Amino acid sequence: MPTIIERLAAETGKKEEYVGNVVTLLDEGNTVPFIARYRKEMHGMMDDQTIRLLAERLQYLRNLEARKEEVKTAIEAQGKLTEELKNAVDGAETLAAVEDLYRPYKQKRRTRATVAREKELEPLADLLFAQEAGCPDPLAAAQGYVDPEKGVETAEKALQGASDIIAENISDDAAVRGGMREYWLARADVFSAAAKKEQEDSVYRNYYKFTSPVTKIAGHQVLAINRGEREGFLKVSVEADREGALSLIGRRVLKKPACASTAFIKAAIEDSYDRLIAPSVEREVRAALTEKACEGAIGQFALNLRPLLMQPPVKGFVTMGLDPGYRMGCKVAVVDGTGKVLSTDVVYPTYGERQKRECIEKLKGHIKKYGVKHIAIGNGTASRETEAMTVELLHELGKDSGVSYIIVNEAGASVYSASPLAAKEFPEFDVNLRSAVSIARRLQDPLAELVKIDPKSIGVGQYQHDMPEKRLSETLDGVVEDCVNAVGVDVNTASAPLLARVAGLNAGVAANVVSYREENGMFTSRKQLLKVPKLGAKAFEQCAGFLRVPESGDVLDNTGVHPESYKAAEKLLELCGYTKSDVKAGNLGHLMERLHGYGEEKAAAACGVGLPTLFDVAKELKQPGRDPREELPPPVLRTDVLEIKDLKPGMELRGTVRNVIDFGAFVDIGVHQDGLVHISEISDRFIRHPSEVLSVGDVVTVWVKEVDEKKGRISLTMKR
Repeated sequence: MPTIIERLAAETGKKEEYVGNVVTLLDEGNTVPFIARYRKEMHGMMDDQTIRLLAERLQYLRNLEARKEEVKTAIEAQGKLTEELKNAVDGAETLAAVEDLYRPYKQKRRTRATVAREKELEPLADLLFAQEAGCPDPLAAAQGYVDPEKGVETAEKALQGASDIIAENISDDAAVRGGMREYWLARADVFSAAAKKEQEDSVYRNYYKFTSPVTKIAGHQVLAINRGEREGFLKVSVEADREGALSLIGRRVLKKPACASTAFIKAAIEDSYDRLIAPSVEREVRAALTEKACEGAIGQFALNLRPLLMQPPVKGFVTMGLDPGYRMGCKVAVVDGTGKVLSTDVVYPTYGERQKRECIEKLKGHIKKYGVKHIAIGNGTASRETEAMTVELLHELGKDSGVSYIIVNEAGASVYSASPLAAKEFPEFDVNLRSAVSIARRLQDPLAELVKIDPKSIGVGQYQHDMPEKRLSETLDGVVEDCVNAVGVDVNTASAPLLARVAGLNAGVAANVVSYREENGMFTSRKQLLKVPKLGAKAFEQCAGFLRVPESGDVLDNTGVHPESYKAAEKLLELCGYTKSDVKAGNLGHLMERLHGYGEEKAAAACGVGLPTLFDVAKELKQPGRDPREELPPPVLRTDVLEIKDLKPGMELRGTVRNVIDFGAFVDIGVHQDGLVHISEISDRFIRHPSEVLSVGDVVTVWVKEVDEKKGRISLTMKR
């Protein structure tokens, strides 16, 4: 049998040596970001996502091995563990296969077969099931088991009990179970219909008469059907061809040539399938479809979350955040270039023309007083009315004002503003005003602000509330952790929630870092982190490379170079004729040419590191304090607005992708509602999923295909 390492290597296509090293590093308590970034020589340049998938698969295989041992122990305790059964359990490749083998030995609730066994009818069942040449007629054989004292008054009742035992044995047969599962997954169809004869119109109307092969049904269809059934709108079933299924079981169970008990066994097969196998397999298939759909939805959520978190920051500018609303008005917050709150207000642009004029004058005053350059408008209720007011405001300020606006995703802002964290951060502000601050900061540094919110509350998924919560949280937390560590964190300005996402730190240690900073002033070196309570050597090893200390006298403390590689960095500078002063001044323009001239492998040997680490060190030295997000296209800042009535088919527009789902992508084109680019309109080439081409935050060119003003629907295309 292959070992877990061998299986992982085969599944991932990676060398066993590298897989073994990753497993060892994980077992030693190293974090995924640390392994991915600072142990490249050991794992052959795997990225963080590959290592996370490997870690998940490792856990599954270890759970599988543990379950195998539990099953063998349980069967052995019954004195029924044969060498053949032991080998079958050891060779099982999935938990489902292990459970199929264990099924006949599990303690069951009282069944019809249990009752029949209590009546001592098992020998009759075994006799008839053997189907040996010259086997007796079932009715004649049953006569010998008639015993009124045991509740077997007639031969027919004896046969019924024997049939119940045979039906259960067939149902418990691991090969039959496995074969039926494969058959249904390959051949069955999913059906959904309206739960009532005269069903009212609803979002589930497309599924009132719906059929799809199990092999072709899309994940979003499975999740929609499940929710529709849960809410009482749909009746759902999975069905497979009965005759085909019975034929498969018959080939497994019936012996040739036929004998006197063949017809009896065929009837028991039908009973087993109809009463025991089909209902159970239907549940399994639906569970498998749901699990696959959930995994797909969670994976898409993670794909959407990553670019949203990695959106380029618009730093260093005074920003006004507007949290739109009707009844409670529009909340206003002005923050400086570092996110510090300068002013707050509440205005009422939707109450009437007079109130809108008052709103514009008030906002003009804030803009002129504080030098506002950008306005961030939340995309929730009353967003577009607020946008229209903002455009009117900008027109009055004039083009020379240099003020622009952008619609930002406000998902989770209300969750954050009502949280204990927000109350601690802004005790003097009303809950509603806190959300305006969050919206302003989301433009300045999306990552630093969004880490304060539960990732599940950031609306870039589909059916996220139907997902297994633990699995969803683990996946999204992993994405947040990877993004935070890819960017790096300024230890002297970062909030505790942001620090808590750094590899090796948790909420408690992050709070200690902030407390130490408040009590002792700014950190002036990475080594100083070791003085923080509960931040020990292992935590320092994991987090140090991801924390930046701009105030340090050593420029390496403001790079992604890990302290363990400082000597290598200094040696590299020496070999290429540079000093740390050159790093600080940004004078390493010819570093790579000099390194190539010296010889990369020779330099790596002289520095005592592998080539991957050498190249990473060189990259960091060339751009100390580099923010990888700044290399991405900047967000689209606007100064004017369109209305849906302004849109005409064929009109060319620039927009920002707000969400990517199974059947397309929603694009913000500066109109009241986002337009949908259906998957068929994304590319001229065939694509299986929109994520092959688009990511959240992408700035794209689209053309208007169709507009439905009444329903507020905009169809877009990316095909010229």
